[in-house]
Amino acid sequence: MNEPITYRHWAIDLAPKAAPALATTTVLILGRIWNANGAEHSVGNAALMVVLAAGAAAAGAFSSGNQSGGSVIAGTAFAASGGLALAGVAGYADGLSLPILLWALATAVAYGLAARYWRTDRRETVSHERQTLGRREDHAHVERVEALRAGAQIEVARSGAAYAEQLANALITRSTLPGYNPQAITGAGLPELPVAEGKDW
Repeated sequence: MNEPITYRHWAIDLAPKAAPALATTTVLILGRIWNANGAEHSVGNAALMVVLAAGAAAAGAFSSGNQSGGSVIAGTAFAASGGLALAGVAGYADGLSLPILLWALATAVAYGLAARYWRTDRRETVSHERQTLGRREDHAHVERVEALRAGAQIEVARSGAAYAEQLANALITRSTLPGYNPQAITGAGLPELPVAEGKDW
């Protein structure tokens, strides 16, 4: 069986790997923009971000006990909590050292969490590919066996037709020879051959 040749662009494979870094970098940039627009040393803005981050963390802790889809919701809530905390620090702090330190820490944690899901997804993909390959091999084997069987039947039919044609030619040729007596063949115990019309023996 011929498999179609597919080509995936390198950007498609790179996009999921770059997503955690892009997310944390976006939060850091937005936090610094917020800092430049009046959030620096603003206690009210910092308190708002603390409340939002704590609320997101509490929602993640609450949803982690839920059995149906709880892990996805909890992961999303904890990611939102971390992003809000990073944005709050980036907006409140006057220097870049603490926001960049938190950005690096958040990026490392994001990649650590994403790596587990990537490994699980990779294992499932490899398992699916192996099962698909096994099914294709089984189907290909069945197709080869059926093709061989059909070829053998065709060859037997062709051989039988060739033998019947040769036998008919031999009988016709023998009947034209002088001294041919179909009664002698019948007397020898062989089945009686039909007499050709217009011949009188």
